[in-house]
Amino acid sequence: MSKSNDEIDARILTELRINARISLAQLGERVLLSRNAVRQRIERLERDGYIRGYTIRESAIDGPSKVGAFLLIQRRDRVRGSDVIAGLRAIPEVVVCDVVSGELDIVVRVEASDVERIREIWCRVSEFPGVKDITTALSLSTAIDR
Repeated sequence: MSKSNDEIDARILTELRINARISLAQLGERVLLSRNAVRQRIERLERDGYIRGYTIRESAIDGPSKVGAFLLIQRRDRVRGSDVIAGLRAIPEVVVCDVVSGELDIVVRVEASDVERIREIWCRVSEFPGVKDITTALSLSTAIDR
């Protein structure tokens, strides 16, 4: 956090990580501020990019289980390889895409309905003109999911 954010902002973020649905009144009680002061701080944290969005994370009990995999991609041209990322954006099962340093260029997390869909995605990505090679690793289990 920058100098403009203080310990109270850090406590607000911690509380929101624990329960993003906490009421402003309850949050205010926990960080010793009024509901209105908490609302203003949250709006500033959103504006400054510390809070970038809200999401729902479903548990496996609530919905169908998904198969996870990592696609480890090497591009033909690291400098002009944005076409690969553009292609990945069009695949809804791609949940995370990181450009990395080292031998690999892109690490992609895919969550699909089944292994067959993972194979279809692999085939599609392997046909992108900028892709040199792909290594795929199926996720056997998730040990930490924050």
